[in-house]
Amino acid sequence: MSHQSDLISTDINAYLKQHEQKQLLRFITCGSVDDGKSTLIGRLLFDSKMLYEDELAKMEADSKTQGAAGGEFDPALATDGLKEEREQGITIDVAYRYFSTARRKFIIADTPGHEQYTRNMATGASSADLAVILIDARHGVMTQTKRHSFIVSLLGIRHVVVAINKMDLVDFSEEKYNEICADYKSFAVRLDLPDLHFIPLSALNGDNVVEPSPNTPWYRGSTLMNFLESVYIGSDRNLQDFRFPVQWVNRPNLDFRGFCGTIASGIIRQGDEVMIMPSRKTTKVKEIVTHDGNLEEAFASQSVTLTLADEVDCSRGDMIVRPGNVPQSADAIEAILVWMSASPMVPGKTYVVKHATQSVTGAIETLRYQIDVNTVHRTLSPQLNLNEIGRCRLSLNESICFDAYRNNRATGALILIDRLTNETVAAGMILDRSSSGKSQAIWEEDLAESTGEEDSSGQLSQVSSEEREARYGQKPATVLLTGLTCSGKTTIARAVERRLFDSGRSVSVLDGQQVRRGLSKDLGYSFEDRSENLRRAAYSAHLVNDSGLICIASFVAPNASVRDKVASVIGKERFLTIHVDAPIDVCRSRDTTGQYADADAGKLQDFPGVSAPYEAPEAADLTLNTDTQSIDACVDAVIDLLKQRGFIR
Repeated sequence: MSHQSDLISTDINAYLKQHEQKQLLRFITCGSVDDGKSTLIGRLLFDSKMLYEDELAKMEADSKTQGAAGGEFDPALATDGLKEEREQGITIDVAYRYFSTARRKFIIADTPGHEQYTRNMATGASSADLAVILIDARHGVMTQTKRHSFIVSLLGIRHVVVAINKMDLVDFSEEKYNEICADYKSFAVRLDLPDLHFIPLSALNGDNVVEPSPNTPWYRGSTLMNFLESVYIGSDRNLQDFRFPVQWVNRPNLDFRGFCGTIASGIIRQGDEVMIMPSRKTTKVKEIVTHDGNLEEAFASQSVTLTLADEVDCSRGDMIVRPGNVPQSADAIEAILVWMSASPMVPGKTYVVKHATQSVTGAIETLRYQIDVNTVHRTLSPQLNLNEIGRCRLSLNESICFDAYRNNRATGALILIDRLTNETVAAGMILDRSSSGKSQAIWEEDLAESTGEEDSSGQLSQVSSEEREARYGQKPATVLLTGLTCSGKTTIARAVERRLFDSGRSVSVLDGQQVRRGLSKDLGYSFEDRSENLRRAAYSAHLVNDSGLICIASFVAPNASVRDKVASVIGKERFLTIHVDAPIDVCRSRDTTGQYADADAGKLQDFPGVSAPYEAPEAADLTLNTDTQSIDACVDAVIDLLKQRGFIR
């Protein structure tokens, strides 16, 4: 299983060339405390024969005094090297280990499981291609399991293996394994984990780590080692968008000037036309120079020196790109920040922002919201503390050239540095949002509450609210039906409209899809666009209510904070929230347009319930379970609610 080969003794040069051309896979192990992360890595190293004899002898000796395996061989000691780690039996710092097999080279990052060391875990995950998330089979999915899974999703790690460890302590129960898989899947549906796999194993004993275990005859999948050797990561690199941040200008003599750096993404060939950002001057690549000689082409992750056909102004911090494929350039950006300092984030304080090879000064203009990594819900907060995550708007003193982190991890990442202490205080992932300087959803423009005598423009109406109530025999209200796509919102809204109309009421339906085909035709499905769509719908519903009508609004409305703003616009005294609840499997079975399939395939981004969270109302006025209740029963419940609240008699 190790990298040993007959070529070592027969043709060392051929062996070295073969070894050099192996693909490198970087992966991390993460999860809750004592789930067996270090033990798993030690077992991988031991079974792949990548532990030296003196190191193995020391581990066997330490296992008797410092191990956690009752005096038996403890593989965890291969990575837990700090004195404090061995004393407490925990991982504190990120431990990197290297090993190889006949098929691949590997760099492992063993990350700590304690909540206070979350920033260390984020550091280890920032360069990983794959994550192994361990779960103790006795305890199942823990809070820290969810926390690490969320960070893995946030950092754009596409390949995830959920290793359900310590199966020997639950008698290799298939029922327990399936229960944990189902529990994890129900949480992971809100995360962006496109390639998810489950493996039952015992890291201490080696079951399903390198060799298939006879103790799990019910499991027919791959072993962990086989999966690590075979998982396809070739498509993970961005080879379309050429980005070359200039790190150093090499000028050894008057006859040579080269621009050195690492290709962040894309492919470049000799003779290709390129553009220098931010000056936007164009030229062509004259040569691609390396220590081993010139290349005809180079690609992402290679360190090269480019010489250009023309004398153009280009220095450290600039970026060389293709003229027809340029990154965004702005001095205001939206980013998700992982706060890594014991000192809390201070909005307005000036930090050094390091992005690629460029360093600029800037400030956190505003903290839009904090993300509760345990529930993936957004909450309002004045600041971020150690290990907390939030979405912020950064204002920079000069423009930077960037891509969204989702598209390009190299040019979409940044760090914040304290100017006085030189401490790295935060790591950030740039979002694919407009940086035009203003938010699309202008919720800050408060609407004056209607007194019943004024319309939405604030002008005195010729018809009072009492006259409208007397004419229609009802009080105006907006009923928001919120729920996942295909949960049954529109069907119920239309049925309620029919029932109210037949009983002589004046009612109007505001359907999300119809609004998007007209009033919100210019909007997409990002968080901001959904917020703006709801803002427009809220003002429309307010106008309908001003006319004395009942408005039935059918929208996904996945974010609790946005729904609260809708209530404020309409007026909380005439606003009702109804949660149309249905399991996501039921919603998928009702989908005739293929939206869920497109979301699973990554064609639809930010799709609630699949690639984006849906925050169910915590205090809904009414909950309808459409998988068990009939349409008539749901309509009856809505009518009863309107009667109880005094909107209709």
